[in-house]
Amino acid sequence: MPAKPKPSALIRRPAVVIALQALATFSILATLLPLLHSQEWYIRVFDYPRLQLFALAVISFILYLWLAPKERKRDKFLLSALTIVIIYQAVNIYPYTFLAPKEVKDADKNTPANTWLSLLVSNVLMYNKEHDKLAALIQKQEPDIVLLLESDMAWQQGLAPVTKQYPYRVEIPLENTYGMHLYSKLPLRQQKVSYLLDKDIPSIKTFVKLRNGTWVELHVVHPKPPVPTEDATSEKRDAEIVMIARDIANSKYPVVVAGDFNDVAWSRTTELFQEVSGLLDPRLGRGFYNTFNANYLFLRWPLDHVFHSTHFKVESIKRLPNIGSDHFPMFIRLSFAPENKYEQEEPEADTQTQEEASELIEEGKEEAAEDKREGKSE
Repeated sequence: MPAKPKPSALIRRPAVVIALQALATFSILATLLPLLHSQEWYIRVFDYPRLQLFALAVISFILYLWLAPKERKRDKFLLSALTIVIIYQAVNIYPYTFLAPKEVKDADKNTPANTWLSLLVSNVLMYNKEHDKLAALIQKQEPDIVLLLESDMAWQQGLAPVTKQYPYRVEIPLENTYGMHLYSKLPLRQQKVSYLLDKDIPSIKTFVKLRNGTWVELHVVHPKPPVPTEDATSEKRDAEIVMIARDIANSKYPVVVAGDFNDVAWSRTTELFQEVSGLLDPRLGRGFYNTFNANYLFLRWPLDHVFHSTHFKVESIKRLPNIGSDHFPMFIRLSFAPENKYEQEEPEADTQTQEEASELIEEGKEEAAEDKREGKSE
C-alpha cells in the first residue's frame, strides 16, 4: 500500500503555489496601477477597492507564508512586495478609521437648532420602483434638504406626496440616469443648472438660507464614471470635479458640495478637489461610509460625498438603510460655527497642485470637444 503524502507535500503542489503567486501578483499590480498617470478606465477602476486590496494582500501574505516555498528569489520578492502593499494600503486606510483624528470637529452640545443644516443624499437608481422606501426615510429623518440623483419623472411623481413639504426646489427629471432633484425646506436663491462638459450631464449651484439668516453656497454634482459603457477615460469626470473646486475656491460664502462623484474619497482627483476648494471631508476619523454597491457586501466603497467649508462642524452623519437602489442613501447634519472655523485645518493647493488642476481641466475640455465633434454628447 503506497504511503500517504505528507501535508507539506500536498500544500506545495505546483497548482497551489501558482494560485498563490497569481493572487499575490494581482494584489501588487492592482495597488501599483492607480499610481500611473493614466486616466484610462481599466487603470482608474483600481482606485476604488482600497480596503479590499488591503484584505487581499494580507490574506495572500499569510497563505504564502503557510503554504508556499519561501527560499527562491521570486518568493522572497513577492513576500517583500506584499509587505509594502499592506503597509501602503494601511497608511491610506487609516485616515478613515476611528483611530485617526477627525478632520471635522464634532458640533458642540446644545448648539442652537437654527445653525443646523441637514441633508439626505440618495442615488435612487432610475430603474428602481420602490419609491415608498425612500419616502419613508425622508419622513423619518426630516432633512432640511433632499438631494436625488439618477431621478426621472417617475421618481418626481413617486415622491410627490412627501416632497410637497419642501417648497423650494430644482427639478431636472432625465431619462439618461443623470437626472437631479433638489428639495429644500429652507429658502433658495440663484438656482443655476449648468452642463459643464456634457450637454446631458447637469450640475446645480444655488444658495440656501439657514434659519439664522446665513446664506450657504450649495453645489450638487454627478459626473459620468470612467467605465466602458459611459466614458472610456476619467478625463471629463476629473475635469468637472476640479472645475467645481475652482469655482468654490473663489467663494466668500460658507460652502457645501454634495453628490455622487463616481470617485472614491481617497483618489488623487478627490484629494485635488479638496486642496483646490479648501473643503473638508467629515468622514475622516469617523469611517468609510461606503455607499456603493449596496448589492454586494464585499465590494463597497464611498462614492456619495458631502464636503463642506471650515465654517461647519458635524452634528451627525450616517449611512441609511437600503432603498432598493445600488447606492445607500447618506444623511448628515452640520452645525454652522464660523467662530470656530480656525480650529479646523483647511486643505491648501500649492503651485504644483494648481498646475495639475489646470491640466486636468484642459484635458477634460479637449475630451468633451472631441466627443462633440464625434457626436457622442449630442
